Amino acid sequence: MTMPRTKALLILLLFVTSAAAIGWYWWKEAQNRLPASITFGNGRIEAEEIQVATKYSGRIASVLVDEGDWAKAGQVVAMMDTAELEAAREKAKAETARAEDSRAESEALIAQRRAELQYADAELRRAAVLARQGHIAKDLLERRQSERDVAQAALNAATARLATSDRAIEAAQAEVRRITTQIDDATLTTPREGRIQYRLAHAGEVLPAGGRVVTLLDLTDVHMTIFLPTRDAGRVFIGSEARIVLDAAPQYVIPARVTFVAAEAQFTPKEVETRSERDKLMFRVKVTIAPELLREHLEKVKSGLPGVAYVRLGAADEWPERLAVKLPALDHSRSGAGD
Repeated sequence: MTMPRTKALLILLLFVTSAAAIGWYWWKEAQNRLPASITFGNGRIEAEEIQVATKYSGRIASVLVDEGDWAKAGQVVAMMDTAELEAAREKAKAETARAEDSRAESEALIAQRRAELQYADAELRRAAVLARQGHIAKDLLERRQSERDVAQAALNAATARLATSDRAIEAAQAEVRRITTQIDDATLTTPREGRIQYRLAHAGEVLPAGGRVVTLLDLTDVHMTIFLPTRDAGRVFIGSEARIVLDAAPQYVIPARVTFVAAEAQFTPKEVETRSERDKLMFRVKVTIAPELLREHLEKVKSGLPGVAYVRLGAADEWPERLAVKLPALDHSRSGAGD
C-alpha cells in the first residue's frame, strides 16, 4: 500500500508543479502581450551627424579637438593656412590705395579742365561780340569756338576718368572683402553643440574644397528609425506617442514621439494583389526623443545602440505597466557635458 500511495503522491506533485509552471508562463506572456493599439519595430539610436568641412581648398594649419571631445556651438575646431590669402589681401589693399590716389588726381584734373572751359567760354563770348562789331576776322571766332569745344571735351574726359577711378576703388574694396571672407572661412567652427565623433584630418594635410575635418554628433537631436507594415503605418501620425527600450539598458523606458512617417513604402513586392502581400509593404517611421530630455542626460546618450521602439496607434488604451516611463536618476553632483 505504501508504494502505490507514494507513486500517486509523486504523480500529483508533478501535475501540480506542471500546472503552476504553465500558469506562470501564461501569466508572464499575458504581462508581455501588447494591446492591439500598440505596435513596435526594431532599430538603432541615431544622432544627427554634422560634417565640419573646408569651404575652400588649402592646407590645415591645426586641428584643435580630438575624438570624444565635447564642443560648444561656435567653438573653433580647426584652422587653415592663410599665408597666401593674407598676402593677396595686402595686394588688394594696395590696389585700393592706388585707385584712391587716381581718384584724387582725377578730381584735381577736373578742376583744371573746368577752369580751362570757363576761360574758353569767356574768350568765345568776347570773340563773338568783336566779330559782330567787325573788329576781328571770322576765322578767329571759329578758332575760339574750337578752343571752347576742346576744353569741354577735356572736362568730359576728366569726369569719365573720375568715374573709372570710382569703379576701380569699388572693385579693389570688393576684392579685400572677398579675401577677408575667405580668411574668416579658414577658421572652422561648430554650427551646433555636440560630441566629436571622428577626427578625419590632421595638421599639414592639403584638403580640397568641401574636405571633411571632423564629424560632430548633435546629441540633442536623437531618433530611432523603424519599419512598420501597412496595417500599422496607416494608423501612425506625426506626434503619436512612443516609447524606446534599449537592449543595453532594458530597465529604462524612454518617452518619444513620431516625427516622420514615409509617404511611400520602402519594401515593395513585385506584385501586390492580395491582402497578405499588401501587408508586406513596410513604411519608414522616425521616432524622436525630446531635446529637453536629452540635455538632462547628455553624458548617457550614445549613438548606435540597438533597441525597440513602441508606438501607440491613437487608440484609448493606456501604456502597459512595463512600458511606463522610467529614466535613470540625474546626477546633480557632476557638471554638464559642456563644462
